[in-house]
Amino acid sequence: MLNSALAIIRDEHRSLAAVVHGLRYLIREMRERQAVPDFRLLWAMIFYLEEFPEKLHHPKENAYLFARLRERTHEADEVIAHLEQQHSDGAGHIRGLELALGHFEAESPDGLEKFSAAVETFADEIVRHMAVEENTLIPLAKKHLTTEDWVEIGAAFSENGDPRFDADVDHECRDLFTRIVNLAPAPIGVGPARK
Repeated sequence: MLNSALAIIRDEHRSLAAVVHGLRYLIREMRERQAVPDFRLLWAMIFYLEEFPEKLHHPKENAYLFARLRERTHEADEVIAHLEQQHSDGAGHIRGLELALGHFEAESPDGLEKFSAAVETFADEIVRHMAVEENTLIPLAKKHLTTEDWVEIGAAFSENGDPRFDADVDHECRDLFTRIVNLAPAPIGVGPARK
């Protein structure tokens, strides 16, 4: 079950990284090629960042992966505390993205600059966050967690996870990710080319 649980966590990280990469790409296109902003796509991407990591992925990490590791060893306490703080700060970072995108859409003179800065800050933070999880926390988890722990973690992250988490949200996030891919132009998606 270890490999199954880790595969799900890493797959979720890849989905999150893809949306963050897509945001960075779209901003670069707007800044360097004066691409017309697709606010519907940008709002969908921000909504995904709010719905998926903030309401689904991070709570499961806290309740299962971090909690089990904290029970098994104190070796990870400092890392877990740091990651949990980043999880709790996440809603504020998403709110910053929303405000910056709102200013940009309202045609504020510095709207693109503020939105670009907010995306870069968020992207840098989430990339570092996932790197700590994958390069520091997961090796500690592999070292200290039991087979039973991994079964529980895998079940929580799978489609039929813990009943405390809404399985419909899982489906909504997957549907939203698919919508983003369909709206976004190549190379980040399969949607129509932007002018």
